[in-house]
Amino acid sequence: MNIFVAKLSSATTSEDLQQLFEEYGEVVSAKVITDKFTGESKRFGFVEMKTADSGLKAIEELDQCEYDNSTIVVKKAEPKTEGGGKSRFGGNNRSGGNNRSGGNSGYGGNKRY
Repeated sequence: MNIFVAKLSSATTSEDLQQLFEEYGEVVSAKVITDKFTGESKRFGFVEMKTADSGLKAIEELDQCEYDNSTIVVKKAEPKTEGGGKSRFGGNNRSGGNNRSGGNSGYGGNKRY
């Protein structure tokens, strides 16, 4: 079972998460997400528990508890949505691509030169 953990202390490590969740059952993996440029914690992470029963017990007992000087949020992780987090607006809305106003917007428009 995959679990999302948020509002972590910036000092909490992946190893800390692993140890915390091992109290509830076998942990397959535990990972605090870090910024790829700075290496600093983004203050959330994911834990994969071997069984759903141990995962549900961990969620029930750890959600809103105080850990490492932070009140953490623990809930079942939602599966990734298709599209990998791209903008819901599609990303192809560029200004002036089909400028029919007749004005010269400087972005192409329909004028022929």
